[in-house]
Amino acid sequence: MALFLTLENIYKLYNIDPSQKTEGIVILHQRNHPEKGYTNHSRLFDGLLLGFMLQGSMKAQIHFLEHEVKAGDIAVLQPQLMIDTKFLSEDAEIVTIGISSDFITSFPVLREFIMNNQIRWQPIIRLQHEEIKLQNELITLIQSFYHKKQSLRKPEMLQHLVITLICMISEAYSGLADNKNLTKNRTHEIIDDFYILISKYATQQRSVKFYAKKLHLTPQYLSTFLKQKTGKSVLQWIDHTVILHAKTLLKSSNLSIKQISNELHFEETSLFCRYFKRITGVSPGAFRNG
Repeated sequence: MALFLTLENIYKLYNIDPSQKTEGIVILHQRNHPEKGYTNHSRLFDGLLLGFMLQGSMKAQIHFLEHEVKAGDIAVLQPQLMIDTKFLSEDAEIVTIGISSDFITSFPVLREFIMNNQIRWQPIIRLQHEEIKLQNELITLIQSFYHKKQSLRKPEMLQHLVITLICMISEAYSGLADNKNLTKNRTHEIIDDFYILISKYATQQRSVKFYAKKLHLTPQYLSTFLKQKTGKSVLQWIDHTVILHAKTLLKSSNLSIKQISNELHFEETSLFCRYFKRITGVSPGAFRNG
């Protein structure tokens, strides 16, 4: 399943009690269920995602590169970064905190944090051993406040607790200053620029030539480069992004399939249906009902 997550649709997609809704923040506490079987799961969130691996492990592709996340690790996903979960251990337990873009823009320290290029290419971090206990206690406290009954100051209290947690993570990244040159090579620049383009244009432009021209590269070079560096060609990344949006609209909205087809700039609904089935193996209607 692939999902484009926002604070507006996440409650429906994950069956979260809407009474828990708190402005700017959502929290998920998830445990793997081996008896249900595991399926590859792609997500893209329009804000900041913090994933805390409490136990077990997972393998995930984050912003084109594969990472292993172990118990005690923190996965930091800046806004609009795609994560594809490839594997979850049977004992996997994860707490995820989602923070909206509006929340982020209200606090200068958060704006600086999400603009850090180092985080994009090193999204997995671990606090110092002596701070992991504080981190876990803070996560428990944040969850307790999140689930407490609504009150006038609840959002404000949650905000301060979450900012404290992010400051701890930011401090851990500052200790990796010697590795900042990791983000400055040409390979990363091309991938970053391409990702910005498909995030903006994938639902409107599905031509390799369009992206190659924007990046001042030949179509053949761009496709070969992305295939070598990320495992997917330009067309595969475009398809991946379009299907991400299509599946989210099918699951989280009441738009008709024709309306979704129009939203994704297909000339005819039949073209969208064939496109969707060719890539996913099922029709849009079957996916929505399933």
